[in-house]
Amino acid sequence: MTKAARSVASPRVVSIEDFRPIAQRRIPQSVFDYLDGGAEGEVTLRENCRVFEDITFRPRHAVAVPACALCTRVLGFDLALPFLLAPVGYSRLMHPGGEVAAARAAGAAGTAYILSTISGHRLEDVKSGSSGPVFYQLYLMGGRGAAEAVIERARVAGFSALVVTIDTPVSGIRERDYRNGMKELISGSPLQKIQFLPQVLSRPGWLTAFLRDGGLPSLPNVVIPGKGPMPLVDINAALAESAVTWADLRWIRELWRGPIVVKGVLTGDDGRRAVDEGAAAISVSNHGGRQLDCVPSSLRALPEVVSAVNGQVEILMDGGIRRGTDIVKAICLGARAVLCGRAYAYGLAAAGEAGVTRAIEILRTDLERSLRLLGCSSVAALDRSYVNVPKSWESN
Repeated sequence: MTKAARSVASPRVVSIEDFRPIAQRRIPQSVFDYLDGGAEGEVTLRENCRVFEDITFRPRHAVAVPACALCTRVLGFDLALPFLLAPVGYSRLMHPGGEVAAARAAGAAGTAYILSTISGHRLEDVKSGSSGPVFYQLYLMGGRGAAEAVIERARVAGFSALVVTIDTPVSGIRERDYRNGMKELISGSPLQKIQFLPQVLSRPGWLTAFLRDGGLPSLPNVVIPGKGPMPLVDINAALAESAVTWADLRWIRELWRGPIVVKGVLTGDDGRRAVDEGAAAISVSNHGGRQLDCVPSSLRALPEVVSAVNGQVEILMDGGIRRGTDIVKAICLGARAVLCGRAYAYGLAAAGEAGVTRAIEILRTDLERSLRLLGCSSVAALDRSYVNVPKSWESN
């Protein structure tokens, strides 16, 4: 066992939450807050996790479950686990291995990885590093020319699906990022950086690894025609110029002949519209509570979207997944699988690839234990009969 693996082994790390303080100690406050924080008052961020408490289980007791089948099928791919690793921007700032390390861990576990546009590693390197399916999450940063180029690169590299995020007409205001100097540290002048440097200097291990990795990377997958890769500057400004509309989805559909996942759906109306525009799957998502605050938790929005779509396409869900029981509850309410973001990103920040591997292991063990305690032999057999849903949800 490597030193990194030992640092996140039991009993030091037993649950996903145990990664959080380790990550906080290892990386600068600005990077941690980017990973950990949400928009405005962080109401939705908190609710994404809390809402799972509203759903309780209805187990079948005195049932022997000698083996549990955790596999599922997403977009035609047989996955060993009903959870995928969600796109997480700035992963290379959390650990030099970044997206390559996360994709490798996902592939080794038999599941899929989704690469963010805001990646510090080339998409070709991420794809070649994984033995499993890799999807590309698309923002229209850099304009249509840059998007056309990256879609073609993803096709040639062998990416399996395109994940189009529709909830970022502008970036949500993440107040922690303003307070901790994230923008200044990434793109500010030396004078602007000065007041925020102590937080970086207080993490010498991270700083050494960061400098050995070459310092601030550009965005190698956002190549602007005639200019080259986009610098890692203020992403908020770049996103404000790259809103995705339903008309854009039709244009993207013409460029990409593989499956498209529409990510960021919170209402039945948008779910039906996504189906009409040719989506192969929908991810019910509020961007981890990082965009518009005070929208419903993803789990609360899930039944409405499932009902509206009525089995026409696969439904995924992301937001607040920290335990195997959370995964079970989402599947019982109609999700084919879930996306996990912070759950593995805390592990990445804490211990690189070893941390991601450990996070996946924790969720897998939680999931199998939960199925056995429910008296259910497979993920495929989960349905609403295994949960109690609050009466106020029944209209969905």
